[in-house]
Amino acid sequence: MTTTPEPSLMRGTPPPAATSTPTAKPVRGTPARRSRRGPRRSTPLTIAMLAVLAYFLLPLFWLVIASTKSTQDLINTFGLWFSHAPQLLTNVKDTFTQDDGVFVHWLINTVVYAGVSACGAALLAAAAGYGFAKFRFRGDRIAFSLVVGAVMVPATALAIPTYLLFAKAGLVNTPWAVILPSLVNPFGLYLMRVYAEDAVPESILEAARIDGAGELRIFFGIVLRLLGPGLVTVVLFTLVATWNNYFLPLIMLNDPDLYPITVGLSSWAAQAQNGGSGASSDMLALVVTGSLISIVPLVVAFLLLQRYWQSGLASGGVKQ
Repeated sequence: MTTTPEPSLMRGTPPPAATSTPTAKPVRGTPARRSRRGPRRSTPLTIAMLAVLAYFLLPLFWLVIASTKSTQDLINTFGLWFSHAPQLLTNVKDTFTQDDGVFVHWLINTVVYAGVSACGAALLAAAAGYGFAKFRFRGDRIAFSLVVGAVMVPATALAIPTYLLFAKAGLVNTPWAVILPSLVNPFGLYLMRVYAEDAVPESILEAARIDGAGELRIFFGIVLRLLGPGLVTVVLFTLVATWNNYFLPLIMLNDPDLYPITVGLSSWAAQAQNGGSGASSDMLALVVTGSLISIVPLVVAFLLLQRYWQSGLASGGVKQ
């Protein structure tokens, strides 16, 4: 007696589809539910970040407090709190009127040196970075390697050779002795070259060339607009570096009317320490107050240019 196989087991007949069981929903309190919560807080990391924040803000806090004191209060009172007789407005007035208002000349000189150097260095870095990024020529890799190597050379090591060159050219004790060396910014060139590789599409350059635009028109009309956030970054770095530069103006300038704020306040501090001619009893307080005034333009520049800087960092992280 022969048995007939079931239809589902016959040759060529597909097996019945497996019935799918519904997936169980995650129960409240399961890891799938907990993963939707925000990042966990780390107490040691929070303490470390607060310590770093205090490390950076404590000198600024001391400077604000010290600018409200007289020289006697700077010596006799606690450094991180106000004295019994704050005199911030008096110190500011005395700072601007000391030595027939020479502090105003120092402030104007610093603004001119830093502003011209920052704009010129950003323009030169943008042109050179765009050239290295979008053009190929003989020896371009070697030249760019030299630029990267120049980033590692400290500026103080080049101060004496620069002084000798400017002395031969007759530019010592002139504003150009401070501005021209500040125009060379190897780090800014490297930054603009990296930024131009992604921020300037080749299609836009080819379309402009097909329309008959020259290279200079393309650079000033198209490329500079695309490199705007990178230009702001170079401007900020060069502005801060030139504003805080001390050693180069010290060896280049002999006329007190050409001093920037750094060298001028240093001369006041020397007068206060040595008790030279023209030094008053509150000279040390004027040095501290002048230091506080000197950082106000930098803070304003960062606040005004911050949105351009942040947009540049965001656009650099997205590739099409």
